[in-house]
Amino acid sequence: MKVIVGLGNPGSRYAGTRHNVGYVVLDLLAESPRAGRPQARFQAQVIELSEEGGKVLLVKPETFMNLSGRSVRQAVDFYQVPLGDLLVVCDDVNLPLGKLRFRAQGSHGGHNGLRDIQAHLGTMEYARLRVGVGSPDGSELVDHVLGRFRPGERAVMDEAIQTAAQAVMVWIAKGTEVCMNQYNG
Repeated sequence: MKVIVGLGNPGSRYAGTRHNVGYVVLDLLAESPRAGRPQARFQAQVIELSEEGGKVLLVKPETFMNLSGRSVRQAVDFYQVPLGDLLVVCDDVNLPLGKLRFRAQGSHGGHNGLRDIQAHLGTMEYARLRVGVGSPDGSELVDHVLGRFRPGERAVMDEAIQTAAQAVMVWIAKGTEVCMNQYNG
């Protein structure tokens, strides 16, 4: 089993914000005809996706971004998933708009959702796919990540989200190393 976590904040107030890019990527994956219905488990919305290689769990924590680690830890522990089979999809203000970056491990880089996951797992050794949402351009960081994309940014982000969903499917089949070579450009 593989576990894909999409980070974001629950509720309509946060829908469409930069911080919810992880949710949007998982929503796209959940449109697959091989995806089950959402269930509330592990303080998250969870969808099972059947792929050739086995079962994939799509997890959208509903604990708010800064407390995502509890939900991730519960899912990983319940299914006894090795951390090599965990991928976290999140926004990144340090990447240009629409740029993707896979990492096999690493620091949280100031991202509070990743910081909490790291604290709950007790390690930095899990894969992540960061999706660039652009830098604040003079506004406060919190206002930037909780803000929506400007009309001129929408096309770039729509393409990035499509590519990120495809990249997750490649990760499921071929792993982090292949994805780093294919998508980190």
